[in-house]
Amino acid sequence: MVSRPAGRSRRVSTLALLAALAGALLVFAPPAAAAPSPAGCENRTNTTYQTLLECVTLEGVREHQAALQEIANANGGTRAAGTPGYDASVDYVVDTLEAAGWSVDLNFFDFTVVQPVEQLTPTVATHAAGGVTGSALGTVTNAVTPIDINLVPPRANTSGCDGAFTEAAVGAPLVADPGGPDDFAGFVAGRIALVQRGGCSFALKVANAQTAGAAAVIIFNQGDTPARSVTLTNITAVPPAGSAFTTINVPLVGVSFAAGESLSQAGTTATVAVVNDPQANVIAELAGRTDDNVVMAGGHLDSVPAGPGINDNGSGSAALLELAQQIAKVKPQNTLRFAWWGGEEAGLIGSTAYVNGLSQAERDRIALYMNYDMVGSPNYIQMVYDADQSSFPPPAGVPIPAGSAAIEDVYESYYTMVGEPYDDTQFSGRSDYQAFIVNGIPSGGLFTGAEQVKTAEQQAIWGGTAGAQFDPCYHQACDTFVNVNDHALDVNSDLIAFAALTFAFSTEAVNGVPGRAVPGTSFSLPAPAGPEGTFIP
Repeated sequence: MVSRPAGRSRRVSTLALLAALAGALLVFAPPAAAAPSPAGCENRTNTTYQTLLECVTLEGVREHQAALQEIANANGGTRAAGTPGYDASVDYVVDTLEAAGWSVDLNFFDFTVVQPVEQLTPTVATHAAGGVTGSALGTVTNAVTPIDINLVPPRANTSGCDGAFTEAAVGAPLVADPGGPDDFAGFVAGRIALVQRGGCSFALKVANAQTAGAAAVIIFNQGDTPARSVTLTNITAVPPAGSAFTTINVPLVGVSFAAGESLSQAGTTATVAVVNDPQANVIAELAGRTDDNVVMAGGHLDSVPAGPGINDNGSGSAALLELAQQIAKVKPQNTLRFAWWGGEEAGLIGSTAYVNGLSQAERDRIALYMNYDMVGSPNYIQMVYDADQSSFPPPAGVPIPAGSAAIEDVYESYYTMVGEPYDDTQFSGRSDYQAFIVNGIPSGGLFTGAEQVKTAEQQAIWGGTAGAQFDPCYHQACDTFVNVNDHALDVNSDLIAFAALTFAFSTEAVNGVPGRAVPGTSFSLPAPAGPEGTFIP
């Protein structure tokens, strides 16, 4: 085990946290896994850590996940934004929150909905499709033309990379390339271009296809690994700044490798449709003694089109819903606001629209934001967003607002208190906290892993299976009710509740705003033990 050195700046942050929480924490024994809620939880105020964590149970979280699974089962196996499954998920969350006594609003945002690709000939089939950021709206029915694809393993290709534009590297500006080879030579204008992932950026493939006269573009996954065979979603074709190609005016969709194989048949015709269908975030609020210091927590409610999304992100959604029910009778010092975001899988659309739609004064009221996206992965490791950069330098252009490290400290101190090993995960902005940090709002969160493969070192610490993904069903149809690790989900549901109650009474360690002690017998929260360091070479 590699522990993080306790440097001076780290020690100052932790001491500030302990000072802010001194006298505020109650000694308690975490509830046993899957224990039913004690009798009377529906009538308790749950103002102390002990009473709240007794009532927030794995059983309660799993009941919400079961409801989300039933919704998916009744709606074609998915809860993706823009589908009836997502609408039913929103209704379920709203009904549950209103029954618990929360003030609930639907926050609508424009949403580009990708309809399944309808293959008309020579095979009649419906292919799940994912959103591509930058797509124009429109519906196109025409012949499909494969562009320099490669269906033979390992399926390396440069499909659509050669044409009117080129790039020095993925992410570099697109520049005119009038004299180079052309994958689109002889392409019939008005047809649908079928291009394969690989070899260059999505932006370059789309720019070359549109310039060649394509009326729509289907991008199918490369198929070189299981993770790169599923339905493509949450990708971008927006040209980088400074590009010679700037405007996309055709509909774009992503599909799986298997769909690409089917659509590549000679004589294929198909319909591609991208339409606007406003979607809703669910925003719930519990008024505090002060309304100018808002503590937010959220997670995305939508799944990918390929499956029901019961870990991604039925885990975070269900944990927040269980917490909302059990904390509803508390009168906090600070106002609590919970969010269930839509359109995360299509590019963080709902959360970005929400934050961008707030006035600066409204943003200034938000003390902090906590994000819970995948907290019960079946082959899990426990991870905390690395706000203090002790393991990962931040990616270029990703801000870490002051106060974020104090949120990280609460998570790490809790893991230490209950004897749970943890590690850092990069503070990357790759989930719904992105819009918050871009706007200077301190943020943090938990994560139990997605497509990354578990190492032997990680298996020795957390158990599970080395050589398998943290979530083997990530973005797949098998992300069902059984695709969850009960231990990880139980521990993290308690931690989500612990952090919410902590900051409901004081955010002083984060933004300097004085609060008051959480009711109950006091004790000292331990300093973080330090991450396991399994991502550090």
